[in-house]
Amino acid sequence: MNIIKAKTAGFCFGVDRGVKMTYDLLEKGHKVATLGPLIHNDQLVADLEAKGVITAANVDDVPDDYEVVIRCHGVPETIYDKINTRRLVCHDATCPFVSKIHKIAREASEKGAVLLVAGDKNHPEVQGIIGHTRGESYVFGSLDELKAWQGPEKPEKPVYAVAQTTFQVTKWLECSAFLKKSYTNALIFDTICNATWARQQEAEDLSQKCDLMVVIGGHHSSNTQKLVQVAARHTKAVSVETAADLDPEWFKGVQTVGVSATI
Repeated sequence: MNIIKAKTAGFCFGVDRGVKMTYDLLEKGHKVATLGPLIHNDQLVADLEAKGVITAANVDDVPDDYEVVIRCHGVPETIYDKINTRRLVCHDATCPFVSKIHKIAREASEKGAVLLVAGDKNHPEVQGIIGHTRGESYVFGSLDELKAWQGPEKPEKPVYAVAQTTFQVTKWLECSAFLKKSYTNALIFDTICNATWARQQEAEDLSQKCDLMVVIGGHHSSNTQKLVQVAARHTKAVSVETAADLDPEWFKGVQTVGVSATI
């Protein structure tokens, strides 16, 4: 059996930065609490917790003598206010690509613009983005959902459009093209991170050469699921978190396996 490993497999820059930041704090003896899981990787989160890290559901759950690490997905602006109110030491592990979108969201508020976000409305990254604008906003997960939008409450309002950093590239291109035709005053920001573009393009190419594509990553990870969706257009594609998830039945009759990873 021939196994081809994707060159782009592994942590992206933003996740790698947040993980190193948290482990560095532990090595220096800091008491650390993350707001929600640091990343969508159950094994890494379990390792952090074994080393003493508390995974707090909200700011109120953080003990007074602990320092807060904001997860890589980012948080709404109100969370920073709560952290400051409690006077907790804060380390911001928000991915720089996500922080850039937060800045755009705040600018949309200042300009009185509608903020359109391409992404999963239930994902913490998207919830964080929406939490940085105080004006009108709309989240859509596909071109059909975008077309279903009735437009700004006031037609003269400008439109700002961004994408979740892990949004599927081909879908974003379709949505961007529609926005350019339908809303001539729309400002469209290409906010899908570089690592996502590269990973998805490689998964697109690699899956066309394989009988099976295996994506290693968290089952709740948007990055992981997007890679599976891209690969599934050309071949059978599955996701696993650990070796224990592998099913021998998948490999019967398979000559070439492609492997990518978000961890």
